[in-house]
Amino acid sequence: MERFFAEFTSQIIATSLLEWVAVVLAMAYVLLAAKQSSWCWLCAFLSTAIYTWLFWQVTLPFQSALNFFYMIMAGYGYYQWAQGAEDGETKRVTHWPLLVHVAIVPAMILLAWGLSYLASSQFNSEHLLLDASINLLSVVTTFMVAHKILQNWVYWFFINIGSAYLYFQVGYVLSACLFMAYVGFSVFGYYQWRVQYKEQREHTAYNRTATQSA
Repeated sequence: MERFFAEFTSQIIATSLLEWVAVVLAMAYVLLAAKQSSWCWLCAFLSTAIYTWLFWQVTLPFQSALNFFYMIMAGYGYYQWAQGAEDGETKRVTHWPLLVHVAIVPAMILLAWGLSYLASSQFNSEHLLLDASINLLSVVTTFMVAHKILQNWVYWFFINIGSAYLYFQVGYVLSACLFMAYVGFSVFGYYQWRVQYKEQREHTAYNRTATQSA
């Protein structure tokens, strides 16, 4: 145990300034997203720009590509939240049926297996399958965030666990700790969005009843 903590401490001390900045911005992103603040997208853009570079340095090509995708999605997400707002209010939270998720998850994992197999001839990494799985599921989940699909937080819960393990394995201990914290943030975000979702349904039901009574 002492050896583990000694190694953990040494890796934290050795963490680069760039990774520290990326971690702080990433934490700001998820907290602001849970609060449905559009400023989250600026934090996402800056953080993922840094991570795009960092992951390329440790031969995680899918993670690097994923973070480059996140940079683009930061602009798309901001646009969606801004355009989706009505009368100065925040964009409405919606959800996808269970059958959609039952189809998405196996399809993404199968595709990840195919991509990791193809990439194995170009990249020498034992984590390619996990890397690719996180990549593809995160792409789908980021679209869910941009369109305020409630279940995105459930996806992030499991993606963050896998990401924490992956980053720890390649020596990004601080980022691994960040993603373990994200597991808790996922629960917090789901609760925050669930409250709004329930309020929206109650408001819609009330308006429908009032219209019928009139």
